[in-house]
Amino acid sequence: MSRVPGWLGRLGAGLSEMSERLDERRAEVEREGAEQEPAAAKASAPAAEEFPHEPVTPVPRPDPAQAVPWGVRVAAEAGWRLLVLAGTLWVLIRVISAIQLVVMAFVVALLLTALLQPTVARLKRAGVPGGAATALTAILGFVVIGLMGWFVTWQVMANIDNLSDQVQDGIDDLRRWLLNSPFHVTDKQINGIAQNLRDAIGNNTDSITSAGLEGVTVVVEALTGILLAFFSTLFLLYDGRRIWEWTLKLVPAAARPGVAGAGPRAWATLTAYVRGTVIVALIDAIFIGLGIYFLNVPMAVPLAVFIFLFSFIPLVGAVASGALAVVVALVTQGVFAAVMTLAVVLAVQQIEGHILQPFILGRAVRVHPLAVVLSVAAGGMVAGIGGAIVAVPLVAVTNTVVGYLHAYSREQALRQAPRPRGATASNVAPVTAAPAGGAAEAPPGPATEPPAPDHA
Repeated sequence: MSRVPGWLGRLGAGLSEMSERLDERRAEVEREGAEQEPAAAKASAPAAEEFPHEPVTPVPRPDPAQAVPWGVRVAAEAGWRLLVLAGTLWVLIRVISAIQLVVMAFVVALLLTALLQPTVARLKRAGVPGGAATALTAILGFVVIGLMGWFVTWQVMANIDNLSDQVQDGIDDLRRWLLNSPFHVTDKQINGIAQNLRDAIGNNTDSITSAGLEGVTVVVEALTGILLAFFSTLFLLYDGRRIWEWTLKLVPAAARPGVAGAGPRAWATLTAYVRGTVIVALIDAIFIGLGIYFLNVPMAVPLAVFIFLFSFIPLVGAVASGALAVVVALVTQGVFAAVMTLAVVLAVQQIEGHILQPFILGRAVRVHPLAVVLSVAAGGMVAGIGGAIVAVPLVAVTNTVVGYLHAYSREQALRQAPRPRGATASNVAPVTAAPAGGAAEAPPGPATEPPAPDHA
C-alpha cells in the first residue's frame, strides 16, 4: 500500500515538471513573436505606402482617333471621300452607257438648240409667234443638215465609177513610183502585200458580213436618235425657260441662287463654243476645199463637206479629214498633188489653230490643250465619236460653272463674315464672279435671282 502513492507522486511530479517546461517554451515563443512583429511592420511599411489598400483608379485610354497621326487621318478622310466619288462616277457612267442613245440624242439637241436659239429670238422680236418661230427654225436647220448629207451621198454615187478608175490608175502610178524609188522596193514585195490584203479580206468575210448585218441595227438606232434629237430640239427651243425653271426646283433651296447664276453663264459658254466651232469648221472647209479644187483633186466639194463635219471633233477630226484629202489626192493625182494637198491642209489648220480659234472663240471657251487631248480621248473611250464631240464643250462648261460657283461661295462667305467696326457698305469691296468671258459680274444673291434664260 505504501508503494502505490509513491509511484503516483513521482508520476505527478513528472507531469508537473513537463507542464512547467511547456509553459516556459510557450513563453519563449511568445517573446520571440513579440520581438519579430515590429521588424515585420517596418519591412511592410514601404509596401503598404506603395500599394495602398484603397482601390486604384485606372488611367483612361486615349480615343483611337486621337492616337492615329494627323497626316494618316487626313489621308483616310480624303481616301474614303474619293472612293465615294469614284463609285458615284462609275455608276453614272454605267447608267449613261445603258441609255447612251437617249443621252447622245439629248446632248445633240442641246448643241443644236445653242446654235438655233438666237434665230428663234430674232424671229420673236420680229413679231413671229413663238410656236411658228420654233418650228420654222428647227425645220430649216434640219433641212440644211439633211441637204448636206444628201449632197455628199449624191456626189459620191455620181463620181464613184470615175473615182474607182482614177484610184486604179493612181495605184498603178504609185506602184511604178515605188519600183523606181530609192527605197529598193521590188515587184515581188508589192505582189506579196497585195496578196496579203486579199487573203485578209477573204479570211474575214464572215466578220465583214456580220458587220454588214449589224449595220442595219446601226441605221435603225441612228434614225431613232435623229428623231429624238429633233423632238428634243423643238421642245428646248419652244419651252426652254420653263424646263430651266423646273430644273431649278430640283436643286436644294440653299444652293439654288448659285445654280441660277451659273446656268446662264454655262449656256453662254456652250453657245459661244457651238457658234465658234461652226464658223471655224466652215472656214476650214472653204479654204481646204478651194485648195484641193485648184489641185484638180476629184470630189473636192464632198471632201470639203467631210472636212466641215470632221472639224467638230477636236484634234482628231482635223487629222482624219486632212489625211482623207491627202490619200484621195495621192491615189488620183500622184505624189506631187498629195504633197501640195498636205501643205494646204497644214497651212489652213495652223492659221485656224493660232489665229481663228483664239479670235472667234475667245476666252469664253479657252481650254488648255492637255485638257482637250485628255477629254477627247476619254470621251472617245466612253462613247465613241459622239463622246469625242461633246467632250470639249462639256469641259468648257464645267470650267465655267466651277469657276462661278467658287467665286459665288467666296462672296457669300464675305457677306456673312462680321464687318470691322466703322466699316460701311461703301468701303467693303464686293467680290465679283468673273465668268469665263473675262468680264466681272456680281453674282446674284437670293434676293436678286436673275430670270431664267429663254433656252434650255
